[in-house]
Amino acid sequence: MFDRDTWQEIFASLEKHKLRTALTALGVFWGIFMLIFMLGMGSGLRNAIFRDFGNHAKNVMYVWSSGTSLPYQGFQPGRTPRLNMEDVDYLLENVEGVDYIAPRTTVPGNITKGEIVESYEIRGELADMIKVEGFRVYKGRYIHPSDVAESRKVIVIGKRVAEVLFGAGNWEAAIGQSLTANGVEFKVVGVFGPERIKPWTESDLEATVIPLTTMHRSFGTGGRIHYFALSALPNYKVSDIENKVNSILKSRHHVAPNDPRGIGGFNLEEQFDRINGLFNGIGLFLWIVGIGTLIAGVVGVSNIMIITVKERTKEIGIRKAIGATPGMIIRSILTESVFITLISGYLGLLAGVVVIGGIDVVMEWIEVDVDMFYNPQVSFQVAIGALLILVVSGTLAGLIPALMAARVNPVVALKDE
Repeated sequence: MFDRDTWQEIFASLEKHKLRTALTALGVFWGIFMLIFMLGMGSGLRNAIFRDFGNHAKNVMYVWSSGTSLPYQGFQPGRTPRLNMEDVDYLLENVEGVDYIAPRTTVPGNITKGEIVESYEIRGELADMIKVEGFRVYKGRYIHPSDVAESRKVIVIGKRVAEVLFGAGNWEAAIGQSLTANGVEFKVVGVFGPERIKPWTESDLEATVIPLTTMHRSFGTGGRIHYFALSALPNYKVSDIENKVNSILKSRHHVAPNDPRGIGGFNLEEQFDRINGLFNGIGLFLWIVGIGTLIAGVVGVSNIMIITVKERTKEIGIRKAIGATPGMIIRSILTESVFITLISGYLGLLAGVVVIGGIDVVMEWIEVDVDMFYNPQVSFQVAIGALLILVVSGTLAGLIPALMAARVNPVVALKDE
């Protein structure tokens, strides 16, 4: 434990060289400020990208059929397999790790409400599709399993559909009303829309959803499925079961195993992991750049401490002559080094957090919505990591000067002018 005399010596040294101490501290302050600032801005970019994923399930794959490119088992190329509910049931029973499968069939539709007739896409779905898409239900509810089991004639309409048919913002009036879709009467049970409006979510605003079983019965789609989303259980990765799913579907629909077409798909988990890996790399790069800037400030602290040791050579010699041990000398120098680094670094850390927080507050206050930048922040873990770096840096900065001080010969030091 450091005594009072040690701290008096440290403060006396800092008081004697105010400008030198301030300039040295500025280097550390700037280094940690830039580290925190860059990490905060990087988090803003990361948050914006992942915000676009919305509430979509991440551990999913999408599967659809397309024209084959190879002949197989007597079938000619160019044939498009017809996915159906039997495929869904078979996969659920025979593929380990599947959580749920959400199929969708679409048909063009004429939606009629009184004298208003508009063309909107009609989607036949099971209740699980909302888990995949992460839609926001503005009023009412989405498709329920009982709707599917009983083939109910209920319909959920997109936000823009509701505005056209029932008036802008008048979503509550839509619930319970009847409308006609392709000549079949349905009861409106909900109004939905995407969490965020993006070019790829515009179609959701102008879509209508009915139970898949109702679609098959009412519109003669013959049990066909245009595509489905397959989600893996939490302890599985969808990429681990992707090949098995494709293999089973190719076998069931007589598609050559080596045919790159026939059964197509998109693995959202892989895309999510790639983006996550990209931002992990960016974060590592920012840490390296920030620490590099901080090192420049720490080198300045080390140089100043070396100068301090040289200036205090006679003082150190006197202390050793009256009984101070090398360990006491080392602790004194290290304490001063860590003190300068920690205080200036903490102020830099505080300034960085304030600036990042200020940017976020200003953006919310003036209601700025930037696609590529959202909610910049500095996590508690980053702040703790930065403080640990400061302590280690201050120790390393003072180590060489401290060892130099410990080796001072008292006889030589007392002759020093």
